[in-house]
Amino acid sequence: MSVAVFLSRILGLVREQVFAALFGASHATDAYQIAFRIPNLLRDLFAEGAMSAALVPTFIQVQKEKGVDRGWQVATRVFVFLFLIVGLLAVLGVFFAEPIIEFYAGAYHSVPGKFELTVKMTRIMMPFFPLVALAAAFMAILNACGKFFMPSFASAMFNAVSIITGVVLANLFPGWGREPIEGMAYGVIAGGFVQALIQWPVLRRQGYRPLWSQPDSVSSLNDPALRRMMFLMIPGTVGLAATQINILVNSVFATSVGAGAVSWLNYAFRLMQFPIGIFGVSLASATLPVFSRAWSSHHHQDASDSLLKTVKRVFAINFPASSGLAFLGVPIIALIFEHGKFSRADTVSTANALAAYAVGLTAYSVVKVLVPICYAIGETRLAVFSSVFSVGSNLLFNFLFVKKLGFVGLALGTSITAILNSILLWYFISKKFRQNGVSTHLVEVLKSMTLYGVAALGMGALVWSIDHWLAESVSVLFRVAIGMGVGVVSYLGLSILLKLEESLDLLRMIKRRLG
Repeated sequence: MSVAVFLSRILGLVREQVFAALFGASHATDAYQIAFRIPNLLRDLFAEGAMSAALVPTFIQVQKEKGVDRGWQVATRVFVFLFLIVGLLAVLGVFFAEPIIEFYAGAYHSVPGKFELTVKMTRIMMPFFPLVALAAAFMAILNACGKFFMPSFASAMFNAVSIITGVVLANLFPGWGREPIEGMAYGVIAGGFVQALIQWPVLRRQGYRPLWSQPDSVSSLNDPALRRMMFLMIPGTVGLAATQINILVNSVFATSVGAGAVSWLNYAFRLMQFPIGIFGVSLASATLPVFSRAWSSHHHQDASDSLLKTVKRVFAINFPASSGLAFLGVPIIALIFEHGKFSRADTVSTANALAAYAVGLTAYSVVKVLVPICYAIGETRLAVFSSVFSVGSNLLFNFLFVKKLGFVGLALGTSITAILNSILLWYFISKKFRQNGVSTHLVEVLKSMTLYGVAALGMGALVWSIDHWLAESVSVLFRVAIGMGVGVVSYLGLSILLKLEESLDLLRMIKRRLG
């Protein structure tokens, strides 16, 4: 799954490179990022996040208790109802695009044509929402069936198709009297369609049959499994929304900071998506079915042990990743984005935002793991309370930091919020475990977090020193290559010295995979 997500993130990075080269950090890219963020936010709220966290444990429990055919019936009803509901929301989004953008980016009126372009592209990209929601439902069912590669690879196909379609149309549109960046918006629609379509054959090979009225005679609207999933999904939408709402709040603040701020934050967060997506989301998606089966079978200690193992692996990977992004941000961004209209000043600004985001990278990944666990144990209120607290604290930090630190303060406020969110979630879940007589491993978690944090900071200090020494003498490609090589070797060395088993376990696992 991590390999498939890695391919997706690489292509996503290529997509951002194309944007940077063709449009730089301009008013057009600011308009595109805001327009795309609205259907993307809806996707995270109603599809990939809340729906997946509710559907996986429901589908597993129904198949276990009622049989395979009943499970496929529930899946079919979810597919149909989800598509109808999100399709209606997409239609409303097209109709109300102008007032939405007025609320979201009213400051764009100060630049002639920028507000109108944002509204136009919002309407173009809104159909992406139902398409990707259906793709996310397919992915959830395939994950529950133990299939992880193709659903994750579908995201890579989204990026590939959106790049090819977008670039072709961006070159054709000026001759048709349209803005080139509108071509990238149509590329998003084509990519969303392919992302759903490519998973259908895999779903059929798992034995899926579109059952609607049999084997259960219960009407679809009264289906207890469907109602249970919706019961989990509605508060789950609030619980999983914190990060996306916080990013949206950042964007609202950033639109008033100046030209380029929205794009700098977006480019920085795109790099953050590498470790979050490759390891945070992958570990969360792979852990949820295992945890759900153990918890539903009342093997609570096994469930707790599996969660501990996952969180420690998150520490093992994401602490060094955050350190590397923070200390090697300038050469990495220069290598990837500093082409065409993307200037040196854009590189420095994006690197500053990336360093601030990196502070909360590990917490982001921990939240990705812990929020679905709340729904697996039936405690949706825990995630909801954490989410509401998170949104409120992010608003406070943004208001405090943006005045002194500008757009960097927005990224830093989001990171601090993610850290607080992860602490609250762990506290709530630990309390639930203790109520069931289960060990929460708090001392082991704190010890692991401290040791991995020390190892990551040691690695980062060494990498930064070497990069600073090489800055004027070698190309940016060699700076990144040497920095990454030194970082990996020094981190593994510190892992051996500090006896950090999860890092060494992952290394051994990779060696086994490679034969």
